Parts: sequence; C-alpha cells; structure tokens
Amino acid sequence: MTDLAVIAFPDIDPVIISIGPFALRWYALAYIAGLLFASWYMKRLVSNPALWGTVTPTMTRAQVDDFFLWSVLGVVVGGRLGYVLFYNPLHYLAHPLDIVKMWDGGMSFHGGFLGVVVACIVFGRRIGARLDRMLDLGAASVPVGLGLGRLANFINGELWGRATDVPWAIVFPGDSAQLPRHASQLYEAVLEGLVLFLLVRLATHRFAALQYPGRASGIFALWYGLSRIAVEFFREPDAHLGYFGGFVTMGMILSLPLCAVGIWLLIRSRHAPA
Repeated sequence: MTDLAVIAFPDIDPVIISIGPFALRWYALAYIAGLLFASWYMKRLVSNPALWGTVTPTMTRAQVDDFFLWSVLGVVVGGRLGYVLFYNPLHYLAHPLDIVKMWDGGMSFHGGFLGVVVACIVFGRRIGARLDRMLDLGAASVPVGLGLGRLANFINGELWGRATDVPWAIVFPGDSAQLPRHASQLYEAVLEGLVLFLLVRLATHRFAALQYPGRASGIFALWYGLSRIAVEFFREPDAHLGYFGGFVTMGMILSLPLCAVGIWLLIRSRHAPA
C-alpha cells in the first residue's frame, strides 16, 4: 500500500529549540498559545456590551486575568489525570511515578474538559458567577487551542489515522508498517478548531448566545462530541485499547456524554435571558 501515498510527511522537528536539558516543543507551544489566546479573547468578549444586551458580563477583564491560572491548572492536571484514568489506568497503577512524566506525552481532552469545569465551579463561586455562564466564555475561546493542539499532534507524528488508499494519505515516520494513513489529526484540527470556533463566534456575535446561559457551551459540547465521534472512524485506536465491540473506540465512548450534555444545555438555554 505504500506506493499509494502521494503526500510526503513534512520534515518538521517536534523540538523547536533546545538549550542543554531544556527543550521547547511544538506541543507545549500549542498549549501556551491556546491558553493565552483564550484569555485574550475572553477579555474581548466581556468588554463588548453589544454581545450581552441587558445581561451583565460574566466576568470583568481583571477577573479573566485571575482565572487564567485556574484554567491552566484545570487543563494540565485534568488532561493528564484523564489520560491516566481513561486510557491506561493499569500501567499507571503499576508505575505511579510515570504519572508526572508529562514529557513522554499523554493528555486527554475529556479529562482537560472536566478539569476546566472544576476550575469554573471553584472560581465561579468566588466571584458569584454561574457555571453555565463561565463555560460559555470558555466555549467561545477554547477551540483555537484545540486546533493548535491537533496540529502539534500532526507535527509529532502521533495519533495518526487508519490505513487508507485516499489520494491525500500520508505515511507517518513512526509507523513500523509504513502504511498510507488518514491524517486524522488534521481532520480534527479543522472540525474541533476552525469550524467549532466559527460556529460559536457566529452564535455569540450574530445570535446573542451569551445572553442565553448555556447556549454557547451547548453548541461547543454537541459539535465537539459529534466531530470527535466522526473522526474516530478515521483514527487508529490506541494500541493497548483497540476496539470495544469491534468498532467502538474509547474516544467515541467519552464523547457520547458530551453530546448529551450539549443537547441538554441547548434545550435549557431556550428560556429568556437571565
């Protein structure tokens, strides 16, 4: 099948720069850039009265700055623990010290999402803000970081897709079988990053979604869940997990509750502005 591949894998070093023991990787830069963009974009949202109508913005600019550290902790700690618990619990139970070895990779979106939810609950109580309104701000600003993270996955040559004969198939350097595969990381970058950002922005800037608590976060949860389930049909499952029932992956299983939450939030947001 290797003769069918027509697109060469780009020769991009996963390490941007290294100085002694310190190495800056594209994956780490994607996280940093995504978090900084989210903070900057949230401040723009809360500073635009036209988006809120008669509703008071969820946070002030100063409170967004204060929330930044909470969001970082939620993403990093939740993402790592989510990977440990959802994808390889037996390994980490036998080797608990490996949990802190984040430089070896292993982050879960669903775990990071739950981590951010916890951060929103704790910080929201401190400032008197509802969880759904906190999540709405996150839903509007997070997709850019998700897209950058998937691009970093592609650069790292990890989380590749299933074998295929489509003209845009790619042979990834870490694949011992050297089979042409779907660039599923790029599919996710487009759907979970670009398209999701545009959908939520359209909702907030054209249809006053921020005036209806839970609407923006409902769109985010539903679209991400559906997109992730769709891309899982093109993505190679984790080797140590494989398929459940012959075709279901862990990514699909974890995304189904997210879809249900998204539908519930959208139905709940039909009420008059808070």
